[in-house]
Amino acid sequence: MNEIELEAAAFRRLRDHLRDRTDVQNIDLMELAGFCRNCLSKWYQEAANERGIPMEKEEARTIVYGMPYDEWKARFQR
Repeated sequence: MNEIELEAAAFRRLRDHLRDRTDVQNIDLMELAGFCRNCLSKWYQEAANERGIPMEKEEARTIVYGMPYDEWKARFQR
């Protein structure tokens, strides 16, 4: 396994962990870790765009949140 595959696996695990921990709010993440789900989706979008893969903000958010952002907010944001 190469470094990129390991990094991708670690990213997927972080993404899935954040999807499972809907009790943890983005503001909590920002205060403790300095980033949140929105930051992660922005970084994902930027990485795609840098590689010539067109991706909109909402598409990246859906990848990170596992559902449309507005749906996640309605279901889980306090």
